[in-house]
Amino acid sequence: MPTEPALTIRPALPGDLPTLRKIFDAAKQFMHTHGNPYQWDGPYPEDALLLDQIARGVCYLVEAAGKAVGTFCCLPSPDPTYAEIDGAWPEDGPYFVVHRLASDGRARGVAAACFAFCAARGLPLRIDTHRDNKIMQTLLAKNGFQYCGVIRLTNGEPRLAYYRGQSEK
Repeated sequence: MPTEPALTIRPALPGDLPTLRKIFDAAKQFMHTHGNPYQWDGPYPEDALLLDQIARGVCYLVEAAGKAVGTFCCLPSPDPTYAEIDGAWPEDGPYFVVHRLASDGRARGVAAACFAFCAARGLPLRIDTHRDNKIMQTLLAKNGFQYCGVIRLTNGEPRLAYYRGQSEK
């Protein structure tokens, strides 16, 4: 049985924007056909947001055999949308937040690689997802995240919030 190529992670560059768009388009299509038609609707994420996060060094590309297959952002705390939660965070200390985790579906293990990369920075992780994103909820549980409650985005939309401490894998 052939093995899949190892995944590598590198900072995204401004010239990667068309590649990022393709990854997000593939991820949106996948979500829409798997019971999650409302998350990331319209032009989200906008190019200006991606370029800002690329410039800040918090947007990454996941590659398999030199080809981009996924992306995510890993940002240091605090995240203002995580300040209030209908539930509770296990701890209030510093953390990294994972946003815009997406795969084009051509490689397995993109989420696990993202979480390992972010966790290697030495702080707990927080992430949120849409209630209809059952696949992400399963991935989060499989990768050691615990459900903590509901947060609200700046536009008021609810998101399920998850936490993974430094010792979880």
